[in-house]
Amino acid sequence: MSNLIRLIGRRLVALPIMVLGVTFLVFFIMSFSPADPARLALGEAASPEALEAYRESNGLNDPLLVRYGRFLTNMVQGDLGTSSGGVPVTEMIARAFPITLQLTFAGLILAVIVALIFGVIAAIYRDKWADQLIRVFSIAALATPSFWLAILLIQWLGTIPGGWGMFPAIVGRWVSFFDDPQTWSNNIFLPALALAVPVAGSLTRVVRTSMVEELDKDYVRTAIGAGIPRGTVISRNVLRNALITPITVLGLRVGYLMGGAAVIEIIFNIKAMGQLILDGVVRNDVFLVQGVTLVVAVAFILINIVVDILYVLVNPRIRSI
Repeated sequence: MSNLIRLIGRRLVALPIMVLGVTFLVFFIMSFSPADPARLALGEAASPEALEAYRESNGLNDPLLVRYGRFLTNMVQGDLGTSSGGVPVTEMIARAFPITLQLTFAGLILAVIVALIFGVIAAIYRDKWADQLIRVFSIAALATPSFWLAILLIQWLGTIPGGWGMFPAIVGRWVSFFDDPQTWSNNIFLPALALAVPVAGSLTRVVRTSMVEELDKDYVRTAIGAGIPRGTVISRNVLRNALITPITVLGLRVGYLMGGAAVIEIIFNIKAMGQLILDGVVRNDVFLVQGVTLVVAVAFILINIVVDILYVLVNPRIRSI
């Protein structure tokens, strides 16, 4: 338990440093954007004098570090600037980010369930026909791009003219799970499945390899030789020990899912972070792109900290050191 507390303490100490690094990197890169915030705010017809007055009054002519310090101060207060449409970026992200999180974790849950089932079966029946089929699936899934699979799922399972699918090909209106669970499930199933398949293929291979290594260890043969049922040994000991490696991989896969969710959202017309960043790029909206990128990066850092803590909880050897 002391190791867990120390780990949480170290991560909490490192969190502000990592967030500071991410904020500076995002701010530094976006400072090279060719877009002019003054022209975006005042329009193309604005005079040079009006543009210069806007830059001066909003501190756009200040040195980079001064502007970065002002950005940090505003960020701590929950202000990420105002988009070119006059809407606060924080308000736009507050509406979009929960939808992206729902899609990301729905894809993650599907991927984990499939990977656990297939990975365990492949390890138990290694080198047999079930293992060979699962290997083919995992390789095919791993090689399948999410955006391409999303298009195929729309054609196969989406409600398109001449199709026979039952799930929305285009999500016209996003609803909360608590308001309408059926509509929410229909809206999220195809996007989550498109995200989950490549991750499931990758995780299946990791789970299978980890399970095979555990099944070959002496304690498994000793326990089975002592009369303990094989299923009990696998469920109580082997599976728990084998999950240590997949959990360490899981944090990176969450980042992949969040990045892939942005593309999938655009394909299914889901008004979330992907649509926001696309709108920001198309309109050269520096504040919007900066805010979306920053929030996603910080969320990725926080998720990986949670994964690190889960790794310690699952691995008793680390807790006992």
